[in-house]
Amino acid sequence: MSSDVGLEHWSRLPSASALYMSTAMTGAIEFVYRLATAQEWFIARETGVAPTREIDERDGYMHLSTRDQALETARIHFAGATDLLALEISLGEIDGQLKFELAPKRGEKFPHLYGALRTEHIRRAIKLVSCGDGFEFGENA
Repeated sequence: MSSDVGLEHWSRLPSASALYMSTAMTGAIEFVYRLATAQEWFIARETGVAPTREIDERDGYMHLSTRDQALETARIHFAGATDLLALEISLGEIDGQLKFELAPKRGEKFPHLYGALRTEHIRRAIKLVSCGDGFEFGENA
């Protein structure tokens, strides 16, 4: 018996986002978010690709968040920022490159993008407004 698995086998496997949604969430996730400064968003619009950060390069993927995770991520990693945006990305645009993986420090699964985040994948940019010691979602940028 051959140990080769045909391509048709892999095409029947559920996507990363489908696995995550079916096992980890009670509600469906449609979007994930890349937190970015206004300067990073400017660069993305100029080049067509969102810039990576040192942590992305080191880890080998781009760090993203769900909507529920984005504000806490902003509070922890972007305290004091005055020009922060949440770039909204449809799961359908990046599904083949996306994995939900455990972030041990936070004890929950986060979306990680294994590939470039192109501006055509970004649905909109939402301002994150400083609020007390954290942030809240504001208007579209």
